[in-house]
Amino acid sequence: MTFLDMLRTAERQNGSMLCVGLDPEPTKFPDRIKGDSNKIYDFCAAIVDATADLVNSFKPQIAYFAAHRAEGQLERLMEHMRRVAPHVPIILDAKRGDIGSTAEQYAIEAFERYGADAVTLSPFMGWDSVAPYLKYHGKGAFLLCRTSNPGGDDLQNQRLASVDGQPLLYEHVARLAQGPWNLNGQLGLVVGATYPAEIERVRELAPTVPLLIPGVGAQGGDAVATVKAGWRANPDGSSAGPIIVNSSRAVLYASSGEDFAAAARKVAMQTRETLHAARAGSL
Repeated sequence: MTFLDMLRTAERQNGSMLCVGLDPEPTKFPDRIKGDSNKIYDFCAAIVDATADLVNSFKPQIAYFAAHRAEGQLERLMEHMRRVAPHVPIILDAKRGDIGSTAEQYAIEAFERYGADAVTLSPFMGWDSVAPYLKYHGKGAFLLCRTSNPGGDDLQNQRLASVDGQPLLYEHVARLAQGPWNLNGQLGLVVGATYPAEIERVRELAPTVPLLIPGVGAQGGDAVATVKAGWRANPDGSSAGPIIVNSSRAVLYASSGEDFAAAARKVAMQTRETLHAARAGSL
């Protein structure tokens, strides 16, 4: 199955638009294992087990593993996710952005070493920084478009005088992802939940590509506004433009006690239901 097939299957089977981001910070772990970077796998695997039937994807952030020399634990976690939730796609949040043979190596890292179903990329260096990932048939690639951080305005919200229509940079990226760069239907876009008006604009320019939307929960993004801005339905009620609404810290660190996994499940379930209700209201 392609990444998009897996995404649609997980969305339908789990009734969910929620992605749980796996950003393990040992200093925030439950009291019993707090500060122990050797427990990254154990912590994340417990979160996966508690939420696997509630999500449409998981998104491990590679820096949180690499910073603690825990790449081996990430490999184990990827294997665990494929074993316990084979229908749930895994998005490796790496935000790679390089060209030529270096990009090819990063693609090997994401898709062969870790076995991810999709990866996040920076499109700043242009088409040849994206093309190596698209050689992997069926894999997905999410281009940073309008990110949730305030500093995104520095570049993403600038107008391109040399491009027809003088679009903003993020609008230009959205058009490229919907059109000439999306050769095999493998591209998606990253748009922050903190900018619902921009989500709506991106969806207007890229009506069918999947949107990865971080920023719900701890970053303050509004789940209802996010769904209304980004989700679009086919006549049969299925997703014409799928959305992947990511929540990380609010789920991971819902409790510092022994009940951390159960607490994570409760928050994930509440978030899933909020997103579902917002979708029902937008039909």
